[in-house]
Amino acid sequence: MSDTRVALVTGSGQGIGRGIALKLASDGFDIAVADLPFQEEKAAGVVKEIEALGRKAFFTPVDVSDKTQIEAAVAATVDTLGGFDVIVNNAGIAQIKPFLDITEEDLDKIFKINVNSVVFGTQAAAKSFIERGVKGRIISAASIASIKGFPILGAYSASKFAVRGFTQVAAQELAPKGITVNAYAPGIVGTGMWDLIDKELSKINGKPVGQNLKENVDSIALGRIETPDDVAGVVSFFASENADYVTGQVLLVDGGMLYN
Repeated sequence: MSDTRVALVTGSGQGIGRGIALKLASDGFDIAVADLPFQEEKAAGVVKEIEALGRKAFFTPVDVSDKTQIEAAVAATVDTLGGFDVIVNNAGIAQIKPFLDITEEDLDKIFKINVNSVVFGTQAAAKSFIERGVKGRIISAASIASIKGFPILGAYSASKFAVRGFTQVAAQELAPKGITVNAYAPGIVGTGMWDLIDKELSKINGKPVGQNLKENVDSIALGRIETPDDVAGVVSFFASENADYVTGQVLLVDGGMLYN
């Protein structure tokens, strides 16, 4: 990698993505903050936080379910920041619904955002890396639900199992080019996504809002909820020279919920 390293992080206007963007900036990366157009105000705040760390950053609007938009974001990253070494396919959504109630529309939506985006992001990054002779890093968002399926999270679990499988395939196909492909598997992170999961579970099982989250957090061996910084540390590892010999892996970062 060049002295000036550049990373594109999708869904980095808030939550886990913001944590990853800030961590990589602290590691010395310039950052393309990629998120949906309506997140521009939040993303602008992240750009300022990155610049305060002494790194360059810019906002690139992108709908990750659209292949052409991801390709445009990669091109904009190279043009604006003068390079491109790492993509973090972080953007994703959750759906909470008994599997008998999952609709075709539900599946289409979650797979477009959670799976298609990873495929398209990996393709766009790999093509750019190969064209420029860069031994880049591709890092994607899996989940504990990529290792074990969870009730009421059928479509979400299926989408994350798909990410895990695709990560293994892409790693094997890109290894001859020196490009590594890995994924991180968070557990219960204290972000808006888990607030949504808690509320939806409450509607299904009748437990008071907050109880489902508490019961899940109580099952964590390390005894606390996960933070975006916890996830960002694993991404930082995958993006660093310390992970030169690591590819095709999904690394659990869940405080001790699953053991794989």
